[in-house]
Amino acid sequence: MKAAELRKMSAAELSKKLADLKEELFNLRFQHAINQLDNPMRIEAVKKDIARVKTIMRANELKDAE
Repeated sequence: MKAAELRKMSAAELSKKLADLKEELFNLRFQHAINQLDNPMRIEAVKKDIARVKTIMRANELKDAE
């Protein structure tokens, strides 16, 4: 997911996206633990997506506080 796409989302959509990504990360970690994960690099990609969403949410909070 690109940061530009995330910036277009509302706060509610970002919260939903964050929850979905956290659930996906949990499932990927579970699959990894039982050796059924096909692409281990997907874990890193999801972590980066979570960081992007959190960064944009924080930037929006700071922009609204001004």
